[in-house]
Amino acid sequence: MKRRNFIAGTAAASLIYSPASHANVTAGNLLKGKAEHVISIWLGGGMGQIDTFDPKRKGDPTKKVAGSYYESISTAVDGVEVCEHLHRVAPLMDRVTAVRSVHHEVIDEHAAATNRMHTGRPVSGTVVYPSIGSIVAHELGAKADGVPPYVLIGYPNLTRGPGFLGAKHGYVYLTDTSQGPAGLSRPDGISPLRQSRRDAFLNQLQANQPKSDDSRLRDYDEVIAQRIKLSGPEFTRNFELDREPSELRKSYGGEFGQRCLLARRLVEQGVRFIEVSHNLNFLNGTGWDVHNGGIVQQHALIQELDQAMSALIVDLEAKQMLDKTLIVITSEFGRPPEFDGGGGRGHQGSAFTCVLAGGGLRHCGAYGQSDELSKKIIQNPVSVPDFFATILASLGIDYTKNIYDGDRPVPLTDNGKPIAHLF
Repeated sequence: MKRRNFIAGTAAASLIYSPASHANVTAGNLLKGKAEHVISIWLGGGMGQIDTFDPKRKGDPTKKVAGSYYESISTAVDGVEVCEHLHRVAPLMDRVTAVRSVHHEVIDEHAAATNRMHTGRPVSGTVVYPSIGSIVAHELGAKADGVPPYVLIGYPNLTRGPGFLGAKHGYVYLTDTSQGPAGLSRPDGISPLRQSRRDAFLNQLQANQPKSDDSRLRDYDEVIAQRIKLSGPEFTRNFELDREPSELRKSYGGEFGQRCLLARRLVEQGVRFIEVSHNLNFLNGTGWDVHNGGIVQQHALIQELDQAMSALIVDLEAKQMLDKTLIVITSEFGRPPEFDGGGGRGHQGSAFTCVLAGGGLRHCGAYGQSDELSKKIIQNPVSVPDFFATILASLGIDYTKNIYDGDRPVPLTDNGKPIAHLF
């Protein structure tokens, strides 16, 4: 047995913990953290845990020997190792917990798995469930006036939306950090005077409409009012990243890093939940879905994540905001240790890693344990509802409560239980 495997095994008692860490709680002893914001980093395509935050023995794609694609390195937490391309994050792992035992049953369908990792539930033919971002927006709202509670930096879709909670708990989105949110900026041909006339006309139309008991219409009226308010300079100046020192911008890296920097600026202004998607202009051409030859340049993605994540942690800590901001890294599923016919990897939902950092949690580098090839969970499984309950608990939200689809009660996290040891 290699020394590092022995250390990792013996560290289980102190780092990986027993099922008691998944505590049963009642209303009288709910776990409650003190975080105020979430920056959720979405790695579309399926981040391979065995090649990032749960490394195992080295494999060989040419000889079809299962295992990690890269070497592993030590971190700030004894017995916890990560991929060699996470060398900036490695010294910061005492502020991080790689949850190595997340699981669900969705394997070969990206859309269904993406839905699962945003709503915490299977796709339903009758109910459109809200995303975790919309749940946070619904429960807490924005922390300050003049900002939305939920911002999506990436492409919009139903999976990230408010579901039955209604439009007012949806997101403001943008795909280009240099332009700000879609639909908030006036076209060049619309002068301030012309815009004010439009606003006056809209107010007149709304005033002449009879009152409606339809909550959907009221929601849309609130959304329109919010969009008008957000189109002003007070909010839109948050997207002027050139206000930041050039060295700080450089530390975050390219476009993905600039998205993470923007997320930090939005947190400062009071936005509760920001999702940052890492799914545009992929350096390796395929993103995290590394079938066949897509894995050859996977290291470029890992390095980009490493630079942005480490800069975000250090920046938040320097501004005394890290304990108030929970960083979450998720993906629709993981990857198996075996290599496919082209040397890449398939999909694996039965055991994969999601990451938590900051947020005032009691971090331990790693929680949960997979087997010798990160294929099966052998200790402390964490369901997607459990992971969501941990996020909500860190924000002080009652994760045992119900929300309502009309008159129908719906458990907030599908009865998930937080990872108690992190509190």
